[in-house]
Amino acid sequence: MGVSDHAGATVCVERIILDELKLDEVAQRQTEIQRSSIKEKICDSVRCSVGQWKIWILKWIPLLSWIPQYSVRENGLGDLVSGVSVGIMHLPQGCECVCVLHSMKTDLRSLNVPGTFAVISIMIGSVSERLAPDDHFLTNGTNGSVVMDTEARDVQRVKVAAATTLLCGIFQVLLGLVRFGFVVTYLSEPLVRGYTTGAATHVITSQLKYMFGVSPRRFSGPLQLIYTLVELGRLLPQTHIATLLISLVALTALIIVKEINSCYSHRLLLPVPIELMVIIAGTLVSHYADLRAVNGVDVVGEIPSGLVPPRVPEVGFFSSVVGDAFAVAVVGYAISISLGKTFALKHGYKVDSNQELVALGLSNTIGGFFQCYSVTSSMSRSLVQESTGGKTQVAGMISAVIVFITVLKLGPLFEQLPTAVLSSIVFVNLKGMFMQCQDIPALWRSSRVDLLVWLVTFLCTVLLNLDLGLAASIIFTLLTVICRTQRPRYSLLGRVSDTELYLETESYKEAKAIPGITIFRSSAMIYYANAELYQEALLKKSGINVPKLLKLKTRKEEENPEQDSEEENRDETDTHSSSCDGVQEHTHSIILDFSPVSFIDTVTLKTLKNVTYLTLPMCVAVVCVVQQLERGGFFSESISKSRLFPSIHDAVLHCLCRSQRDRSGSEFALVRLVAYNGHVVFTAL
Repeated sequence: MGVSDHAGATVCVERIILDELKLDEVAQRQTEIQRSSIKEKICDSVRCSVGQWKIWILKWIPLLSWIPQYSVRENGLGDLVSGVSVGIMHLPQGCECVCVLHSMKTDLRSLNVPGTFAVISIMIGSVSERLAPDDHFLTNGTNGSVVMDTEARDVQRVKVAAATTLLCGIFQVLLGLVRFGFVVTYLSEPLVRGYTTGAATHVITSQLKYMFGVSPRRFSGPLQLIYTLVELGRLLPQTHIATLLISLVALTALIIVKEINSCYSHRLLLPVPIELMVIIAGTLVSHYADLRAVNGVDVVGEIPSGLVPPRVPEVGFFSSVVGDAFAVAVVGYAISISLGKTFALKHGYKVDSNQELVALGLSNTIGGFFQCYSVTSSMSRSLVQESTGGKTQVAGMISAVIVFITVLKLGPLFEQLPTAVLSSIVFVNLKGMFMQCQDIPALWRSSRVDLLVWLVTFLCTVLLNLDLGLAASIIFTLLTVICRTQRPRYSLLGRVSDTELYLETESYKEAKAIPGITIFRSSAMIYYANAELYQEALLKKSGINVPKLLKLKTRKEEENPEQDSEEENRDETDTHSSSCDGVQEHTHSIILDFSPVSFIDTVTLKTLKNVTYLTLPMCVAVVCVVQQLERGGFFSESISKSRLFPSIHDAVLHCLCRSQRDRSGSEFALVRLVAYNGHVVFTAL
């Protein structure tokens, strides 16, 4: 064997033609695999050592793994500005204990601490309204009129929301512990990007009422977004002019400064914290101009001081909200992991789906005891964190500290902040989500199926809401996979001269069919849904006349009903000749390429048995699933492992050897393996 660095260097290797029996002998296949018993697995899982304790602690508290490596010089200033900006945006919601807990548990570096989400709020709000409707709190007034006890109604609805949040958190923790995060496997990139774009549409729609200063009715269920937009259009003549002007000024300032940040990002040490500046400016102007009293501008309002003492939610509501809580748990997780995957692809890190599910579940579980709303990773605040320079979970912790301090002491300072300012910040920072619409022309050029997945996911999310939209999108994506396997590309292969490469003869001019040998390949795996299609395509492309073959085989069996296996082997040539009468002229061998097959089910086994029955002894196969064939009882006296080969070229050379032996009585078994320009080449000696 010679080796050279020159581009035209060759490597020559001589070996015998390998079928599966010879391969087992040469490679020394291990027939028995050592498997640990359940008892051994349990003992290993509970065995304690310093190393295992360290791994377990770092797994469940990721904070301890990344905080020692935190670089204040690289990330400190950006995380500080980002944390302050996002913390002030958190003021209307609060829940700082949830923020801290999530930051400690999650490993999603670019995701902000959790917050409320428009669709989640609507889902929980609908549960609260159903279990605590207005007509349950009507009382008789002093003048015989009917009045509503809003205080008692709100207290009851808070209890319902807290119970739903707690149960939602419990579901998420349990799902994380049973490794439910595997569902992320079915969230393809087009699905995630279409889903987050649709979710962003819901967020934008929920903020429009604050920017125009109107109060539309609240809708729920499918087509909720459409109804909301129609309602907003109806209320446009009632737009609050002062609120709209505040929104326009804030939007203008945000857009201009963000464009400057984008254009001069290579010169700026840190992006200009325009969100924080707009919040402070809006608060000062609103305070000194008394916009709420003079112009009726809606502001954040009273921010309660102090912490709510923890209390156990009323478990009596659990049976009534269990279904809704599970839906909220799944939708909240889908939003969080979709955002996580989006940022992970952008910044180049890996998402631990189960870890995020547990982190989110613990946040909601603990939050339920503090009468918090169910939370998920907030799209708007995540984008604000990224745009203001936040890079790590420290930004989330800082925002939690800001909320904590503000709730305790500084709440009154931001009570005059116009809600239109916060909505404008959300509006501008969602630009990145809508820029994902640029995927459409790119997907049109690269993959029409992925484009269809993107569009269907977006439309389902917009029209059916996030819960039903996600389910419909995943189902549609799986259907596209099934359809692709139902319509694979069936092709005949030919050999590229002086190589061991076998390519489609229809696509490659230099791929020449080997006289007397038909090589058949399916581009997709074979399973119960397309096994019959595979057989039909094979028979059609190989030119096999099934009725004629069956007639010949039946006649052969009637003539030799008690022929033993040795006689069958001696008469192989005669059987081979009769089989050839039922296929295309001059074809003496058929090779089935099973390299795309990753598993074999019972229907596929039956199909393969039918095919080999029809074409024996002509049919040989290139397979990667020998063990599954053995477990399925595929092999018999007439179908042995000697008909299976590890490569197409081994199978071709075997067929050529057999054909030459049939003609001349001699046999060749050596193969030359040549590496030329990085390609492996086989030639018969």
